[in-house]
Amino acid sequence: MSAAFDPLTAPESTAVEDLAARFTREFGGVAAGVWQAPGRVNLIGEHTDYNEGFVLPFAIDRTARVAVAVRPDNTVRLLSTYGDQGVVTTSLDSLQPGSAKGWTKYPLGVMWALRQRGIDVPGVDLLLDSNVPLGAGLSSSHAIECAVISALNELTGAGLEAEDMVLATQQAENDFVGAPTGIMDQSASLRGSKGHAVFLDCRDQHVSLVPFETEPADLVMLVIDTKVSHSHADGGYASRRASCELGAEVLGVKALRDLQVADLEEAAGLLDEVTFRRVRHVVTENDRVLQTVDLLAGQGPAAIGPLLDASHASMRDDFEISCPELDLAVEASRANGAIGARMTGGGFGGAAIALTPVGAEQTVRDAVVQAFAGAGFTAPDIFTVTPAAGAMRIA
Repeated sequence: MSAAFDPLTAPESTAVEDLAARFTREFGGVAAGVWQAPGRVNLIGEHTDYNEGFVLPFAIDRTARVAVAVRPDNTVRLLSTYGDQGVVTTSLDSLQPGSAKGWTKYPLGVMWALRQRGIDVPGVDLLLDSNVPLGAGLSSSHAIECAVISALNELTGAGLEAEDMVLATQQAENDFVGAPTGIMDQSASLRGSKGHAVFLDCRDQHVSLVPFETEPADLVMLVIDTKVSHSHADGGYASRRASCELGAEVLGVKALRDLQVADLEEAAGLLDEVTFRRVRHVVTENDRVLQTVDLLAGQGPAAIGPLLDASHASMRDDFEISCPELDLAVEASRANGAIGARMTGGGFGGAAIALTPVGAEQTVRDAVVQAFAGAGFTAPDIFTVTPAAGAMRIA
C-alpha cells in the first residue's frame, strides 16, 4: 500500500481523491471514474460451488479499487499502488492465456474474457489499490476482477447483468489465469449487500440475501490470516475438483449437488476411500449450508457455531485442504471463547474465521497469537470484518 493512499485510515472521500490524483500523476490524464469491489469471507460452503451446490459467503469491508481511463488505441497500461513494479504496458491484441504474470493477469483476464464475448474493449490506463489481504483466502483476485469488470461494463456500455459478469470473471479465472474456480467469490463481490450473507445456488445463480449481522448478537467475526499463502492455480485445488467430478460420474449424477446425506452409505460401497471422503465433504457441506441459512433466519448468528466447527473438521479430515496453521487458529479460538471457527476459502493456507462474543474477542486474539508463537509459526494478522455492499462506482 502506498503511503499516500491508505483506505484503512483515510476518510473515503479523501482516499478516492488521492487515488484519482495519483492516477493523473502517473498517467498524465484524468480518470473516467473509480470503481470498487469487495473481498469476501465464505461463512460456510467450501468447494461446493463447482459441484453446483450451495454457498453462503458475504462481501467484506475491504476492497479493491480501480481508477480507469479509456485510451484511443489498443494499449493497456497497468499500475498498482502495492510494491514498486512500475507501469506494465501491453496490447489488447496480445492477450492470450498464459501471457500475463502477477497481479496483472486478473484485470487482463477480464479484458480477454469480455473480448471473447464479442465486447469491444478499448485500451485503458488503470491504477489499482487494494486493502484485501493477498493470499489469505479472502478473494483478493476476484475483488480486482469484479472492480475491473464493473468499470469496463460501464465504460463500454455493454449492459451486462450481474449474472453475466459473474460468468465472464469465472471464464477469466478458469481459462486465462488457469484457476479452476467456481462462481462463489465473484457472486459475493458483485451481489453482496450490507448486513447480509449471499445464499447462492451455484446451479442456476439464484441468490437470496440472508440477514447476517453480528453486532446485535454481541458477536464479532474475526479473520485470522495465517500468512500461509495459497494459490488456486496449483495442483491441490485441481485434484480436489477432479475427485468430485469422478465421484459424480461413478455415482451417475450430473453433479454432487444431486446427492443427499442419505446417499452416502451406498456411495461408500462404490467409490475408493479417498474419492468417497471428497464426496462426503461436499454432500455434508451442502447440508450444513442449508442448515445455516435456516438458523440465521430463525435463531440468528449465535446458533451457527457447531456448523462452523463441523465444516472445519470435514475440510481437515475428508477434503484434506487445511494445514497446521489453520488447525491451530481454529483450535486456539474455540478453546478461548469463540462459539465456532473454521478455515475459509480454497484451503492449503489462507485464513480462518472465528465467530466470537464481543467480551471474548481480546482473549481469542491473544490466545491465537501466543499459540502461533509457541508453535514457531509466523505471527498471524487478526482483524474483524462485517458484511458490506457489493461492487459499485464510487467516483
